[in-house]
Amino acid sequence: MQRRTLLTTSLTGILGAAALPAAPLRPRELKADLAILGGGTGGCAAALGALREGRRVILTEQTRWIGGQLTSQLVPPDEHPWMEMFGGTRAYRQYREAVRGFYYSHFPLTGEARRRTPFNPGGGSVSGLTHEPRVSLAVLEALLAPYAASGQLTLLTEFKPVATLTSADRITAVTVEHTGENHRITLAAPYFIDATEQGDLLPLARCEFLTGAEGQSQTGEPSAPSTPQPANIQSFTVCFAVSHHDGENHTIDKPEDYAFWRDYIPRMTPPWPGKLLAWHMSNPITLEKRVVDFDPRQDQPQAGAPLNLWLYRRIRRRLNFTDPQLDADISLINWPQNDYWLGNLHGVPEAEAARHLRRGKQLSLSLLYWMQTEAPRADGKAGWPGLRLRHDQSGTEDGLAMYPYIRESRRIAAEFTVLEQHVATKGRETTGAEKFADSVGIGSYRIDLHPSSGGDNYIDVSSQPFQIPLGALLPQRLENLIAGAKNLGVTHITNGCYRLHPVEWNIGESAGALAAEALRTGEPPRQIRRKPKLLADFQARLRSHGVQTEWPSLSPR
Repeated sequence: MQRRTLLTTSLTGILGAAALPAAPLRPRELKADLAILGGGTGGCAAALGALREGRRVILTEQTRWIGGQLTSQLVPPDEHPWMEMFGGTRAYRQYREAVRGFYYSHFPLTGEARRRTPFNPGGGSVSGLTHEPRVSLAVLEALLAPYAASGQLTLLTEFKPVATLTSADRITAVTVEHTGENHRITLAAPYFIDATEQGDLLPLARCEFLTGAEGQSQTGEPSAPSTPQPANIQSFTVCFAVSHHDGENHTIDKPEDYAFWRDYIPRMTPPWPGKLLAWHMSNPITLEKRVVDFDPRQDQPQAGAPLNLWLYRRIRRRLNFTDPQLDADISLINWPQNDYWLGNLHGVPEAEAARHLRRGKQLSLSLLYWMQTEAPRADGKAGWPGLRLRHDQSGTEDGLAMYPYIRESRRIAAEFTVLEQHVATKGRETTGAEKFADSVGIGSYRIDLHPSSGGDNYIDVSSQPFQIPLGALLPQRLENLIAGAKNLGVTHITNGCYRLHPVEWNIGESAGALAAEALRTGEPPRQIRRKPKLLADFQARLRSHGVQTEWPSLSPR
């Protein structure tokens, strides 16, 4: 039964207990070498990047779970096709192997599953490592646990930034507030990393930033609109997980907004092909109608058949396990059918953001209810009442993700901004993506923009394997703030390929290492970038830790 305890009890409490005194001795002020705001994928990697250099780190996270995309947002990794061999940092690849190791150690795997290389716990098609979010949570907490136990790391979960103190062009302190209690802590450090999901520190610190779509007049990007559209932001998604139990009825109560979403026809350019709740959608590349399938009884894709959405992000494949209690596949629902684009979560008043988040949750619940009751089936029936909402996967009372899946953040006005022309395949078929002299990492993904709040349908453009320039992590003015997630110097367009899990990890890891290097050398990050010797030394240090700064010769995605 021990393995079940590991999956039903978060280890965050252990880390928090190691990092903070018990009440009533709760601190009002904390100091460290580095304060990282946001404990998502990039924030965790940033902490590891600084901790391994011996630096004292404070890491905050708004939800109860560290890990962001991988955990509280419920999204298994989206990865490029070479990830099993190369194309990610050593630390990220160690995280991936630790996920597999957790299954080997704590789950009753079949002999066939143990022999399969590489092992994919869920057997999903979106990547080679679709798995349950609580496993990522356990792995990330285990990676950080030794540092928390020694006192080198202070982890504050359920804290979010609410205020800053600045002097000249430096942040001197950030105040964080507990999301459920009237308790604030002021964090002081020489360096700060914003690794929040939506760049929440940027407006608080009065850091210059951008939102939404830049215009062609600003960037010259072929896929950009002619004029700036700062409120035109990619959709967010409130994800959830379901299992299927044939012959059982797990139908939820009808959501309050079900009538609206059942009949909703998106209005966008180019047009969406009919209702949102349907087994069809826009083809992301051609924008023509794409028919998809849904059948939770299938274990493998059927030759010549449309994409079975059940298998796409399946995070548990029951045939991998011998325990009869693990008797059902579990699939993660993060589809176009529950993308929410009728409003934004940042750049609007707090009450409006809360309203859009509520509507996004209602959309996801309406999709589930539609699948349970009305969705057409190939056998002529309607609905799959055996679909069961998995609260155990989300760790929430409503069964929905703790935090919405955020595709597009506020973005710093950076020393250098990556444009479509730097990475898109068109025009760079033979040269590859732009080579950046200040590269601090690599990534690969198509420029994949989901429908947006400005009424745009998909924007999907082929891109080359690319580099992460150090200049994109540095604001133009503030001297001790570093971007550590999707808030780096990219555009609305290039955000579409810099936003995925392994890239965000690399951004965060390099940001944490950069703060440590600035402390080691006594030189600010901007000077490390500008001085060739300092830059070369930093890049060599990154490579010694397994951060790739160049791609081998590859074919474009």
